[in-house]
Amino acid sequence: MTDVKALAQERQQMFVNVYRGKIPTRIPINSILSLEACIEYAGANQAEVLWDMTKAEPIFEKVNTDFPADTPAGGTRRYPSFYQILGSRPFVMSSEGVMQHPNVQGMEPEDYDDFIAAPYDTMIEKIYPRLYTELDTDPNTKALILAKAMRAHGDEFALLAQIGARMRAKFGFASIPSSATTAPFDFLADFLRSFTGICSDIRRYPDKVIAACEALTPILIKKGKLPVPSKIGVTSIPLHMGPYLRTKDFEKFYWPSLKKQVEVLTEMGINVSLFVEHDFMRFLDHLSELPENTILRFEYGDPKLVSEKLGSKFIISGFYPVMLLHTGTKEQCIDKAKELIDILAPGGRYIFNTDKGAMDMHGNITENLKAVIEFVREYGKYDNPDEPYDLSKDPMPPAEKIVAEIEANLNSKYYQTWEQYRANHPELEGRPQEVIAKKIKKLEDDMFNFIINLGS
Repeated sequence: MTDVKALAQERQQMFVNVYRGKIPTRIPINSILSLEACIEYAGANQAEVLWDMTKAEPIFEKVNTDFPADTPAGGTRRYPSFYQILGSRPFVMSSEGVMQHPNVQGMEPEDYDDFIAAPYDTMIEKIYPRLYTELDTDPNTKALILAKAMRAHGDEFALLAQIGARMRAKFGFASIPSSATTAPFDFLADFLRSFTGICSDIRRYPDKVIAACEALTPILIKKGKLPVPSKIGVTSIPLHMGPYLRTKDFEKFYWPSLKKQVEVLTEMGINVSLFVEHDFMRFLDHLSELPENTILRFEYGDPKLVSEKLGSKFIISGFYPVMLLHTGTKEQCIDKAKELIDILAPGGRYIFNTDKGAMDMHGNITENLKAVIEFVREYGKYDNPDEPYDLSKDPMPPAEKIVAEIEANLNSKYYQTWEQYRANHPELEGRPQEVIAKKIKKLEDDMFNFIINLGS
């Protein structure tokens, strides 16, 4: 067995143990550098790499070599190619080549009733032509634009997957399926109604906001499904709007749909990773209601309080101030890592990560990050690790069954289950149904995921 394969197995088992609430051999270390930071570190042109990700592979090789975390430096889902084709308003490239998100609105208050009845269809028919100007055209041109954009989206992510596979093989990274979705209230607020629009709606149309979140919840559960069946995998959900709401509004509008979403994804056998953005300290009791081993990455707060209230049930991450890496001395950075490890690591439910990703490489981050990774790798070894958790004893979770039920009740003329498709195509009788079904289903889901990604 080569050293790289042994390292991959070690890392795989380390994450498996953490995800199952067992003490690993040492603390896992997440990569903290955004794609933008990676490009800057390599001295490349931001816009050029984002438009041509074949140029990213040597960049990832350099970053993974120089900053040897336990997860690879990653890409992004904000590629300019498909946004340009669509005439995007929600995401535009700055003069420096960075993809930025203005405060835009694609849904009007009068759209609520249609959205509640059929959210997927309303996005396609009404909302997206307002957010993506090239879709505001005749049906034939709209179909061609959407086809080109989806092809560009698929090409970008296929290339990223190929690069990722080569990085795993070269650097010994674990192979853990991952996905991402959005909290229902955040999905409604981010692009559809906008920050300002949703703040008005919870006063003017409270029942409609609640109903819209309920209508979105199954769609965003389906969006969080892992790309391949797995007993171990992670779906990420960033939490945006919660801290900006009064507690009673958080409990009324934000929390019920998010809680249900996390519970169902967990039932599907997925480790849900919540990026707990901004100040969630007044909502710790709410977070305590979530399923065991949910991953909570905190941007802000009191790590001692979080450890006391949540550390025995959940996997804690974050808290480390990325700005300290930019501005602090090496000694200050290592001291902060030690402080957080001493508070959060006992019991094994801890993954080292910063409070947010590094967007650039200004200041002292290059040398400080190298020193912190080296320190955490050595200081973060456990004296009493549990036995390697054996995934083979776990049954395959019922993810496919849960998602199939969601799909059967989507109430959309733009999404067909295989059963619905087959009923409309009697010419397929006697053909290799199993093979055909797999391909038709994949294409249907590829389009679904593309459409939902455009709204988040």
